[in-house]
Amino acid sequence: RMETDCNPMELPNNTGFEEDSDYGDFEGTDVKDMRLEAEAVVNDVLFAVSNMFVSKTLPCAEDVAYINVETRERNRYCLELTEAGLRVVAYDFDQTDDRLQTPYHETVYSLLDSLSPAYREVFGNALLQRLEALKKESQS
Repeated sequence: RMETDCNPMELPNNTGFEEDSDYGDFEGTDVKDMRLEAEAVVNDVLFAVSNMFVSKTLPCAEDVAYINVETRERNRYCLELTEAGLRVVAYDFDQTDDRLQTPYHETVYSLLDSLSPAYREVFGNALLQRLEALKKESQS
């Protein structure tokens, strides 16, 4: 994404942009803030891991955030979150290792499922309990 120091309201009227064109509000309205996205990811699966939090050391930006996770097996990872998905970038908190060429996962569930059998079990049990609760609700 191109950054600009120019306020769009200061552009001269002869730029060729029409008032009702798609450029009227291009200031990042459809770009996700990855820090907010990372917080949502953490809140989603925190119950199924030992520890998980957005890194305060590594830089977050509009297009990238880093999440530290410790699985129930006590393995630590630093995850990178981008539009491409999530991937492991180091085997410790607040680190990145450029030599690591780990695959991207579309979801945090898929990533944790591949890293942690205990996560899989806890998440599966929570899912079953939720289904049981829904079943009881629908029967009453």
